[in-house]
Formats: sequence, C-alpha cells, structure tokens
Amino acid sequence: MAKAPQPDAMLCFNLYAASHAFTRYYKRLLTPLGLTYPQYLVMLRLHAADGQHVGSLARDLCLETNTLSPLLKRIEAMGLVRRARSRDDERRVDLFLTENGRSVAARCAEIPWQVVAELGLDLDHVKACSDMLLDLRARLAAHDDADDDQAAQPRGATSGSA
Repeated sequence: MAKAPQPDAMLCFNLYAASHAFTRYYKRLLTPLGLTYPQYLVMLRLHAADGQHVGSLARDLCLETNTLSPLLKRIEAMGLVRRARSRDDERRVDLFLTENGRSVAARCAEIPWQVVAELGLDLDHVKACSDMLLDLRARLAAHDDADDDQAAQPRGATSGSA
C-alpha cells in the first residue's frame, strides 16, 4: 500500500492554507475600508462594470444568491451601492455604485497591486498561478457536473451510446 502523503505535500491542503493566509492578509487591508473580503470582491466587480445584475455577480463571484443578498444589504446600508429593479425585467435587480461607492471601489482596485508589491510577487508568476487555478476550478466544476448528471439518471440507465 502506498504511503499517505503529508498535508503540506497535497495541492488541496496548500490551497486551503493559502486561502486562509490570504483572508488574514486582506483583512488588514480591508478593515480601513470597512469591508469584508466578499464585499471587496463585489466592489471590484462593480468598479470594472457598474450596474451589474445580482444573479451575474453571484455567478461570477461563486456565491449563492442567499449568501450575496445579505452582503449586498450591508454594503447598501453603508451607502456604497444602490439596488434598482431592471427596466427591462422587473424580476431582475441591478446594482450600482454610489458616489461614495465609486471612491471606495477605486481604492479597492489599488489593493491587488499593493499585494503584489508588498509580497514581492512577479506578475508573470501570478498570471501563471491564476491560470493554473482557473484550469483546476474548471476541471473540478466539470467533475461536479458529471457527478450531478450521474446522480440524476434513473437506476440502470447509462450515459453515452452503445
């Protein structure tokens, strides 16, 4: 039998540990803005493209809408965003930065460059790591989709053709 790997030799553990380390690191940068990391991500997305649909924000940020809605209510109460029903589709809610929100979002947009500088990261290496992680996320999502498809099939059914 193969020897079990130590956690620090496993990709999943290193991603888990790095995620926690980044969360702690970003907390120091975001506390002066009064934002949590998920709120920061919303502000970055709106800085890039104001007036986004809440559903597309949830999808793009890998958040469930029941997680995103309370988060949006909090940043709306802070005066950073305003929500409005879409003129095209009354069921759709769009999100817009307020004047104060645009100022905070601009400050948020500077943070990634601050992180790169503070940690002495090479931009080419950051891009390569990000590309690898995007690929990994896509592979994991495809695996989840395949598991969902298999679970949805009636017993005895097979996928594909004979």
